[in-house]
Amino acid sequence: MFQASATSRADLKSGTLYAVSGEAHWIYYGQVLPDKRIGFFHRRDHELADPSEILTRPLMGVVSVEYPSITRALRSGAWFKLGRFELVDDLQRPWPMVHWPVGTLTVGVSDGTHEYDTRVENPAIQNMEVIASWDAEYHIPARLTADFGKEEAAWHVGGPVWRERKVKEEYSRRFPGTPWHQLPHEWVSTTVS
Repeated sequence: MFQASATSRADLKSGTLYAVSGEAHWIYYGQVLPDKRIGFFHRRDHELADPSEILTRPLMGVVSVEYPSITRALRSGAWFKLGRFELVDDLQRPWPMVHWPVGTLTVGVSDGTHEYDTRVENPAIQNMEVIASWDAEYHIPARLTADFGKEEAAWHVGGPVWRERKVKEEYSRRFPGTPWHQLPHEWVSTTVS
């Protein structure tokens, strides 16, 4: 954890770089995009790293984070603002998103230039992010553990299509009598990762 600051406020200007306190005392890093989503870098440390080193790392993914939760995380010391820097090249290109309505296998894909519908098992979309809004303090640490991929992630952490599929399958298995966790009849259960 970082030092708490009762007066901190989220800065959602493009290029703002945050350090995030993750699980097992790891520190992760994310930069704000022009659309206010946050791109998280594939890097973690036990001590704060220099921003120039952070910004050279590849990206793990781009996530929508609830704006008020960023302020709350800054005030509690779960997040720390490192400053504003030039947006890395990988964050200047469109990051596709998938809209997956409840109870259907047809999803809408927006890749920044085109929008189209496809099926959830389409291999081309498995690593695309399912549209969701994550809480900075309560959801993002587990999400970053899952994205980093070194430790086993909690079963209920989604994100990209392939993980969301596994989460839905696990809910169905754990709660077989609950109607809202039933899988559609045409569900194709394949392991995709």
